[in-house]
Amino acid sequence: MSNLNVLVIDDERNLVRSLRFSLQDHGIDITGAYTGTEGVERSKAEQPDLVLLDLGLPDMSGLDVLPLLKANHPDMPILMISAHGDTRAAVKAVKGGALDYITKPFDQDELVMLIKRSTENTRMARELAFLRQQQGSTRTLVGNSGLMQQLRQMLEQIGRSSGRTFLVNGPSGTGKALIARGIHDVRFKDAPFIEINCAALPEQLIEAELFGAERGAYTGANQRRTGLIDLADGGTLFLDEIGELPLPLQSKLLSFLENRTYRPIGGGRERKADVLVIAATNRDLKAEVDAGNFRADLYFRLNVLPVQAPSLNRRIEDVPLLIHHFSDALARQEGAPPVKWSTTSLDTLKRYPWPGNVRELRNLVERMTILHPGQDIQNSQLPEEFRTTTAAEDEQAFEDYNQAVEDKERRLIQAALEETSGRKALAAERLGMSRHALKRRMQRLGMSD
Repeated sequence: MSNLNVLVIDDERNLVRSLRFSLQDHGIDITGAYTGTEGVERSKAEQPDLVLLDLGLPDMSGLDVLPLLKANHPDMPILMISAHGDTRAAVKAVKGGALDYITKPFDQDELVMLIKRSTENTRMARELAFLRQQQGSTRTLVGNSGLMQQLRQMLEQIGRSSGRTFLVNGPSGTGKALIARGIHDVRFKDAPFIEINCAALPEQLIEAELFGAERGAYTGANQRRTGLIDLADGGTLFLDEIGELPLPLQSKLLSFLENRTYRPIGGGRERKADVLVIAATNRDLKAEVDAGNFRADLYFRLNVLPVQAPSLNRRIEDVPLLIHHFSDALARQEGAPPVKWSTTSLDTLKRYPWPGNVRELRNLVERMTILHPGQDIQNSQLPEEFRTTTAAEDEQAFEDYNQAVEDKERRLIQAALEETSGRKALAAERLGMSRHALKRRMQRLGMSD
């Protein structure tokens, strides 16, 4: 992943220099601008990922610079820098479009976290906006991983082909119905999409549901029943859980797939239906064929061009985007403000194996939306099962991070002392801190005073 480009608009050159040195190991590149006018021009030239904007500038107020930046870059995150006495003005700036504010002197860890969280949230918002603008269900398959990009491309190709039968494979909860809908939307503009779950109906009813039945064809058939194949004529019939279809009906379905003709129960003549048939299963149909539970000829007829729905643990980089997508959608559904997610909680959820796939993730987001509407979800608020698998890893990562920060601080302080021939007051000025603060840090780091 490339470094973040951050523009700092502040007339304190030592502060800009200190941030440049201290943040580079965190994957953050700093560009400085020392007046409001220069900051606006640099923002146009540099196109930064984020701007740190000081309230007090030599040529104009940061409150005057803010609307100029927003006019050029409406969705660029801007964090205000304020002295302790400027907090009221910083809050005013947030109301005017700044994302947040931070007061001097900075806590480095807090600043890094705020920069990364702000840019990540902005990136997520852009990706979600892009996905919402796309037309067709192939674009509502949320995720930008390589697997999802390949899947979208495949659905486009399938949808534009002349094929009339497809099979979608994948574990439960991976979005097989959404994939079927995606193929349908590429193929058709205005056409029916009829779905049936082959596992949800009793065996004695599923034939009538699919093929229809004439009045009096069986006990209880008091009126003519229109089958789903008839309803899907000119569009798509989606057969979910095809592996659950009873063997006697498999031969009748095969006959329909071969010639697109069928006969309702009790019907005297055959009917035609021009239907795109998409079947889906979470079973290994080849193994079902070997076990005698599924017809080999039907399997080969369906499996001309199989589509694989990837498990969520194979595209774990899509987890944050999915979480934000469902947070927005479920908040609208519940009429509540969307929950927000801390960097730590998202990192934890990226390490979770997701045995229930996207369905499990959606259920978690719905649970958090109901219990904690509008709140920032911290690691401690996640259900226990999502946290226990990563506790040891989190502890080790925290220790490694602290050690890396301390090593970096030692190097920066040592370099400043060498540049100033050991004069601590001057070294502290170059590091953007007071002499007393430098002394305390040296003591904490075990550096001789």
